[in-house]
Amino acid sequence: SQRIACPRPDCKKIINLAPSPPATVAVPTVPGMCRVTCAHCHDTFLFNTLNNALARCPHCRKVSSVGPEFARTRSIIFLIFGLVVLGIGIGITVGTMKSAVEKGGLYVVYVGAFLVALLLLLRSLYYCVMKISLIEGPI
Repeated sequence: SQRIACPRPDCKKIINLAPSPPATVAVPTVPGMCRVTCAHCHDTFLFNTLNNALARCPHCRKVSSVGPEFARTRSIIFLIFGLVVLGIGIGITVGTMKSAVEKGGLYVVYVGAFLVALLLLLRSLYYCVMKISLIEGPI
């Protein structure tokens, strides 16, 4: 029997036991949503390419760049800033070498400038060697 009456007293509702057709779930189209293949585990996941950020794979939890442009531009930006800060640090060091003997606080400025330059250059190297996930196409 495909239809039965509800067994509760005072209910008498008719219940259909026939399997209902599966509901088709429409995937909402989000602008910029693309199917991406992880550079580490080669598994596929969805990523919004419009937000300029690094992608973290939901399967292996590793970070990669989606497309080569993002990593390349970030690497160049950090390289330029690192070289500018390094040049400023060298200029301050050369310009104030004689007065650094009298004023010991200048050594802190030297170390600070060179540390900031080193951190910026290391960040540039990080983006250079970052693996790049491939965009398979829109969903």
